[in-house]
Amino acid sequence: METRIEIEEFLTYLLTEKGDGKKTLEAYSNDLNQFCDFVSNKDASLLSAKDYQDFLFYLKDKNLKSTSVIRKSMAIKGFYKFLKKEKQNNTILFDLVSPKKEKHLPVYLTLEEMKSFLSSIDMSQKKGILDRTMLLFCFFCGLRVSELIQIRRDELDIPNGVVKVTGKGNKQRLIPFSEDVKKELLFYEKEYRDKIKTEKKNFFLHPNGEEISRQYVFLAVKKYAEKARIEKNISPHTLRHSFATLLLSKGANLKEVQTLLGHEEIQTTEIYTHLEDKKREEIYFSSMPRKKSIIKE
Repeated sequence: METRIEIEEFLTYLLTEKGDGKKTLEAYSNDLNQFCDFVSNKDASLLSAKDYQDFLFYLKDKNLKSTSVIRKSMAIKGFYKFLKKEKQNNTILFDLVSPKKEKHLPVYLTLEEMKSFLSSIDMSQKKGILDRTMLLFCFFCGLRVSELIQIRRDELDIPNGVVKVTGKGNKQRLIPFSEDVKKELLFYEKEYRDKIKTEKKNFFLHPNGEEISRQYVFLAVKKYAEKARIEKNISPHTLRHSFATLLLSKGANLKEVQTLLGHEEIQTTEIYTHLEDKKREEIYFSSMPRKKSIIKE
């Protein structure tokens, strides 16, 4: 497939799966399309390490700032990793060390915001039944979008309240869910899923039997966030962040959260402890007297 088409797929992945912002996507789009022009938009499966190296030499010859070169190299590295993940290209790039990204605390929804978000969905419509069940399940199981849309009926054990999820690197994990979630799934199954005539095994499908895309889930989240008047810039990944934050606030330990989220490294999960620290700090300072200092001068 042409490199430019794969770039569009990659940008959609960054938007829906990673929740990257508009500015990041615009920068990546410009950088990758410049690279695409350089390689004459050839088949993405034919992209090589030499293409990447030649492009960097080309940029250096133009006397670009090193920060710009590094940013472009990071965009291309991410693109190559995406191609490998999608089994389109196996080339791995090691030759340039990229700077570490600044870690930002993830945006999350409080339980009250999540209730408003789910309540904004009109259940009298077929799409409403699909959207509410799908997004509720995504939240209460802490799923990635790619995991959510790929769940098969035979991976769901509704009576016992557990789902088998296939995550990154085809690693599988079991995630339990509550009685309330069971009721939602059973309602969806009876009133929606059982009425779809299809050979597909996915649990979540459009009324016409077609598979759900990552883009569809992203647009649904944006739509209902606006209806619920949630001003935070959220994406499907926000539901996963909210799940992790809720677990920690209820006393779950970091290792348990790591297992449920399917993080390979505990360091990835540790960002939520910083988020909890920030919440406690906000609570502390909001409880302090504002009009008069309690400290003697």
